[in-house]
Amino acid sequence: MLAEGFRQVSPEDKHLEPILTGLFAEYSARYGDYFSRHNEVELTQWYLPPQGLFLQLEQDGEIIATGAFKPYDATTAEVKRIWTRRELRGQGIAARVMRQLERSAWQAGYRHIYLTTGFRQPEAVALYRSLGYQPQFDVSRDFEEYGHPPYDGRLRFTKTLNFTAERDVA
Repeated sequence: MLAEGFRQVSPEDKHLEPILTGLFAEYSARYGDYFSRHNEVELTQWYLPPQGLFLQLEQDGEIIATGAFKPYDATTAEVKRIWTRRELRGQGIAARVMRQLERSAWQAGYRHIYLTTGFRQPEAVALYRSLGYQPQFDVSRDFEEYGHPPYDGRLRFTKTLNFTAERDVA
């Protein structure tokens, strides 16, 4: 069950196109073509139930945030496309999206979450750490170091989901 304001959509939904275009433009502004060598082919079906999910959070009929997950392995969902409208950032909206994704992943049978963020996104690192995600990198280092070989620029996180009662996922 999705919390109020959330709507399940296809990643190909025409209303998401400007959102995703803006998200990728923001990545380009931060990283240039740094990640272009790592372009991944992604299939829409990965983000559709029962194995995946793409959510948008709406307020007053407008999309204010998005988030998605797809299978990483049999027990792990990979979170992607976390985005919040720029003027609404810092208000806990991304954390709300993450909690909804976690509940939905649990309901889909996943017990772990895997995600990556880029080395120039300290605000994302802070968000994921605040939500109990375990960094798979040394957080005491300058994140820019992860943008140079032998690293690939991705900062990896994992989390074990632990919803103990139906009330935790409702």
